[in-house]
Amino acid sequence: MKKADRIYYGGDYNPDQWDAKTIEKDMELFKKAGVNLVVLPVFSWAKLEPDEGEYHFEWLDEIIDKIWENGIHVCLATPTTAQPAWLSARYPEVLPVDVAGRKRTHGMRVYFCVNSLKYRERAAAIAREMAKRYAHHPALAAWHVANEYGTPCYCPTCQAKFRLWLKKRYKTVEELNRRWYTSFWGRVVGSFEEVMLPTELNDDYRFYPAVQLDYMRFLTDSTAECFENEASVLREYNPEIPVMTNMSGYIKKLNQGVMAEHLDMVGWDNYPSPLDPPYFVAMKHEIMRGLKHGQSYWLTEQSPNQQNWQPYNKLKRPGEVRQLSYQAIAHGADTCLFFQMRQSIAGQEKFHGALISHAGHENTRIFRELTKLGEELSGLGNKTLEGRIRAKAAILFDWENWWALELSSGPTKDMDYLKTVSRYYQAFFEQNLPVDIVRLDADLDAYDLVAAPMLYMMKEGVYEKLEAFVKRGGTLIATVMSGLVDENDRCVFGEYPGLLKEMFGIWVEETDALFPEEKNQILLKGDWLGKDSKDAYECGLLCDRIHVRTAKELAVYGKDFYQGEPCVTRNDYGSGTAYYIGTEPAPDFLEDFIGLACREKGIAPLYPAGKGVEITNRVSKEASVVFAINHALEESWVDFGEETLTDLLKGGQVSGRVAVKPRDVLVLERRRKSE
Repeated sequence: MKKADRIYYGGDYNPDQWDAKTIEKDMELFKKAGVNLVVLPVFSWAKLEPDEGEYHFEWLDEIIDKIWENGIHVCLATPTTAQPAWLSARYPEVLPVDVAGRKRTHGMRVYFCVNSLKYRERAAAIAREMAKRYAHHPALAAWHVANEYGTPCYCPTCQAKFRLWLKKRYKTVEELNRRWYTSFWGRVVGSFEEVMLPTELNDDYRFYPAVQLDYMRFLTDSTAECFENEASVLREYNPEIPVMTNMSGYIKKLNQGVMAEHLDMVGWDNYPSPLDPPYFVAMKHEIMRGLKHGQSYWLTEQSPNQQNWQPYNKLKRPGEVRQLSYQAIAHGADTCLFFQMRQSIAGQEKFHGALISHAGHENTRIFRELTKLGEELSGLGNKTLEGRIRAKAAILFDWENWWALELSSGPTKDMDYLKTVSRYYQAFFEQNLPVDIVRLDADLDAYDLVAAPMLYMMKEGVYEKLEAFVKRGGTLIATVMSGLVDENDRCVFGEYPGLLKEMFGIWVEETDALFPEEKNQILLKGDWLGKDSKDAYECGLLCDRIHVRTAKELAVYGKDFYQGEPCVTRNDYGSGTAYYIGTEPAPDFLEDFIGLACREKGIAPLYPAGKGVEITNRVSKEASVVFAINHALEESWVDFGEETLTDLLKGGQVSGRVAVKPRDVLVLERRRKSE
């Protein structure tokens, strides 16, 4: 597989919008800014194939050759995210049907049915033409298939394929009825042909979690097939060129773990809200890194400045785009790519930020900032490429669990899996405790501590893996809404939390749902959390009524009719420890609790640091690189003690206590232990 020898820096370029003079000017500006890779032609299907089977690649030939003449690589995208109008008009079956049963019309990007045979036929055809022409072009660094998959479809084709998918999964209609528990509300079906897609036409998308859950699995599998329809063609012509797609920043729509199995590297688009705290952005990067079990990924899009499609599109503050870029690299990105290189004249994203603004020259704040960033990234060379982060703690994350939890009708509509995971991640992040976010099928042997927030769905084999982890000496943390259902959202029969109850030494009788304004208290029993901890912490959202068996009560509720009943427990199991938190604690409790759990396992912060400083350490074949990023708006610090590190951005050596300016970044090389 072709490997990069530098951090690819650049992004989406749409040269079919510009004349030759503008393109020539762009080449000059790209070189000034340090751009070494552009992505094209993402939205150019209509220009490349103006009519069925009629191809015009000459204009793209000239542009790719010109880009390469200027020393810039290309990531070639199949333009299949935006089918040409003739395809939609001539073959309307390619257009999706929405959840309300409405046939959509042509015009929007990613507006096609991933199961349409005609769409797949024409998509594979243009992919083949591109592969024949460019698979061995020296500029080609990677293939990029389509763009931000995730459009659902409820057309007759999808209906028929969903039935076939179910038949393959369940074999018999009797098994389907059993797994979906169709006897409830009289939903029994006599054949697979009687199964309907979950739509507004039958309200199954709102009131039948088992069907909706399987539809989301089906959509993921269908999308992976659609990706492979093109990717297999591209690999046929040159298997050395890596193939990927970019996933939307709204990552819930598809099971990205399944999608990642088909990609040579994960690519994702990072568009945080200006209101997103640093830990939430970092957590999404960790999720991306975990998709291929710690392998580095591509940051395929971010905005160089303000976006245009959020409710309030604030300018990136001075230093903010650099800060966000380094945060991605610090967590595992091997690229720093933007949407877009030149700001569009019209269309939906005409006010979306770009390297080259509507002014058309380099005399802008953003161009100057990105030029400085390009220089710095060029200086880093290949030191961070394919670098991994070594952590002894992990957080479990699963898409199907996410879907099922939030499809559940009760106990509260406010259950938010991503937010809950982020609360636990925040407790590690704020203390600079290294932590991975891993899939359920990840190997846990490398970890001493695992947190599994709201592990609502207990898939086959997961309990056995967790039990083995604890028995060998690991620390496991579980929470309210854990171990309640199987893969089809069928509740466990017997005491909650099902298979987990013996390991945690408890059983849960019932779970109270609090109104948003309601709060309870976590009252500690003793000073087990540390002498500096509080006696009481706030909690809310949900409160389990827990009965202890072999577990020890660590904290009790402070209010309501279950005042004095346990809410936090600890159970020794095998050689390990199982903690259960039966409510949603306030962040200060989680920070203190995670700090304690990590200390018990000998997991320590990378370095002492002041408020607002995030620290990571990526280790590659070339170097061990430390990133220190100050997210605060005032100066902070990091203390490296007696260790001496090399400053890769400014040169020279650093040790001891080092100041970090607001929004500034330190990128430092550590001496390896053998050196």
